[in-house]
Amino acid sequence: MSKAPPTTDPTKMGIGRAIAVLTSGGDAQGMNAAVRATVRVGIYTGAKVYFVHEGYQGLVDGGENIRLATWESVSMMLQLGGTVIGSARCKDFRNREGRLKAALNLVKLGITNLCVIGGDGSLTGANQFRTEWSGLLADLVKAGKITENDAKKSSHLNIVGMVGSIDNDFCGTDMTIGTDSALHRIMEVVDAITTTAQSHQRTFILEVMGRHCGYLALVTALACGADWVFIPEMPPDEAWEDHLCRRLANQRARGSRLNVIIVAEGAMSREGKAITSDQIKKLVTDRLGFDTRTTILGHVQRGGTPSAFDRVLGSRMGVEAVMALLEATPDTPACVVSLSGNQAIRLPLMECVQVTKDVTAAMAEGRFEDAIKLRGKSFENNWNTYKLLGHINPPETKSNINVAIMNIGAPCAGMNAAVRAAVRMGIIQGHNMLAVHDGFDGLAQGQIEPITWNGVSGWTGKGGSVLGTKRTLPGKILEEISLNIAKYNIHALVIIGGFEAYVGGLELVQAREKYEEMCIPMVVIPATVSNNVPGSDFSIGADTALNTITTTCDRIKQSAAGTKRRVFIVETMGGYCGYLATMAGLAAGADAAYIFEERFNIKDLQVNVDHLVEKMKTTVKRGLILRNENSNANYTTDFIFNLYSEEGKGVFDCRKNVLGHMQQGGTPTPFDRNFGTKMGAKSVIWLTDKLKECYRHGRIFANTTDSACVLGMRKRALTFQPLTELKGDTDFEHRIPKTQWWLKIRPIMKILAKYDIKLDTSESADMEHVIKTKTLFAK
Repeated sequence: MSKAPPTTDPTKMGIGRAIAVLTSGGDAQGMNAAVRATVRVGIYTGAKVYFVHEGYQGLVDGGENIRLATWESVSMMLQLGGTVIGSARCKDFRNREGRLKAALNLVKLGITNLCVIGGDGSLTGANQFRTEWSGLLADLVKAGKITENDAKKSSHLNIVGMVGSIDNDFCGTDMTIGTDSALHRIMEVVDAITTTAQSHQRTFILEVMGRHCGYLALVTALACGADWVFIPEMPPDEAWEDHLCRRLANQRARGSRLNVIIVAEGAMSREGKAITSDQIKKLVTDRLGFDTRTTILGHVQRGGTPSAFDRVLGSRMGVEAVMALLEATPDTPACVVSLSGNQAIRLPLMECVQVTKDVTAAMAEGRFEDAIKLRGKSFENNWNTYKLLGHINPPETKSNINVAIMNIGAPCAGMNAAVRAAVRMGIIQGHNMLAVHDGFDGLAQGQIEPITWNGVSGWTGKGGSVLGTKRTLPGKILEEISLNIAKYNIHALVIIGGFEAYVGGLELVQAREKYEEMCIPMVVIPATVSNNVPGSDFSIGADTALNTITTTCDRIKQSAAGTKRRVFIVETMGGYCGYLATMAGLAAGADAAYIFEERFNIKDLQVNVDHLVEKMKTTVKRGLILRNENSNANYTTDFIFNLYSEEGKGVFDCRKNVLGHMQQGGTPTPFDRNFGTKMGAKSVIWLTDKLKECYRHGRIFANTTDSACVLGMRKRALTFQPLTELKGDTDFEHRIPKTQWWLKIRPIMKILAKYDIKLDTSESADMEHVIKTKTLFAK
């Protein structure tokens, strides 16, 4: 992070500047969130912001295609798929003559900052435009179309890119705008197909988009537990036909009623020949005689409402893009705003484009391992997890290790995916896997039974907790628990759950002094809608809850837009943790989100009411207020509803909604399925290593602090942190971590809702570099 000068006032950074925003290439859900954020933050900084309609074609044609944007003109855009300002493939812009016209249109309006949302082709075009800019201006002066003075005023063009592509095919970012929403569409289809396939014992071949990138296919395969996946980056080995048929036959022999094969549209063999859905169907039908069906998803994947993740991603990238444009100097290279872990970062555009091209080159040259690595850490981790869970048969030799798995606390979507991955990874390692029903109660009462490979079949798509879960902590039943750990000869423990799982794990560690049976390796996997477990930026289940809240808020806003002058107050779950209220506020375009971590008083409530009164004078005559359930003991949802109703008399009326337990239910989102799968698999690999370390004189003895950890996502990596070391970062009274990364995002929500607050620019992102280059992987 670089420190900007302390005198920088973000509300004056853009005065006298003009920014144009365009969407280019294929559309992607979430582009509208990025456009909305770019416009509103641009206006917030004092800049003029222009829409460029129809992508580069609009830039070339000019006129009505380049229009001044207003605050209200981006209202009600968040929940719309596609791109409201239009996108088009443009041949004209590829010629210098077309770029001359585009330059003239920008100079006329004094626009020297361009924000491009599109794929690598669109961004490469933007960079070429920027590189040629001074030459284009010189030509325009020579032709008498602009004056020397005009050229001087517009002497430099700043470019910032945001990648909108459902394929996630751009190197340098973990996720591109639209990818998560496309996965939502795909998983809806997979879930629907699964039920019909099981009814008839069918094999389903599902073809997803991804001509040059297998990300959608790979994550879909992980998220639905597919039997096989074909991706362009890693073609199958020779004689794959035999291997595939053997695998499908084995699955049927084990009692599975369906087979799922996922194919990326760009799938190919090692010789570079296309592998098609029809070819696979013929193979399975001819060799195995299985009833086989093919589904090609096509443009369904591009459509529909953007997921909460894509809205938050688009909004955060839009804010960062405006800051990058306004902080750029003539020496700053064109940059692209990327996501790394949970951080928005800036990378040099052409470095990313080069690495993206390097992937294609590696694939063409048959360097497939390099292609996987060049795609980035996230892609590589997904591939390794898939390989471990998908293509290894359980070993003949057993390890004689018993690993128990349990769910603790409230149920949440994605828990079952974590259990499934942990069970299968344990079986692959040769361990005996034990299922503990009903949490610590079940462990104390001996509700423990072996769980098999097939026993967890189809669990990735199931919501809730199949094992059963309770909130009971182990403190008062330690004696019974220790007896059962000894009786069932449990050597390691996987605890999947929320804050109770964390506290329960701590109590077991503290009990090691008294009970030797507790001296076994343990791992806690955070799984709770509240996202309040110390040691992890994300918990399994929070993404599903966030999407549920966001979808509900969309419907509520729609009803408010119909009736006009209406404010909705919505109460969300989360205990004392304001994560859901904050993120849903950003994803749904709320006017305020009240949370415990950011104290508020009656004056703040009055400011919000006044803000809504002013808002009702504009064309946007509706309001949305979110309140976290435990944000304040006295300013309850009823109190806030009554206050708003009284103060808004004659201006707006109020309605309230308490969302309740619907936030815990439903089928898990692709993110939660994938996250749960990776966490479950990684936890058991770690336990296996710890068991080897702790094996002494024929028995397991683990009493070091690092033998009982929380597995969490920290910024950019999955890390294991000792439970006892996390105590210092825990507010036990309110059941939240003391430091929470997402609090830094809250000002963005307020700025996008038009509050007059100061955005902290003291920590603006430095330009980072894509370390991976072709030379690093050259053989």
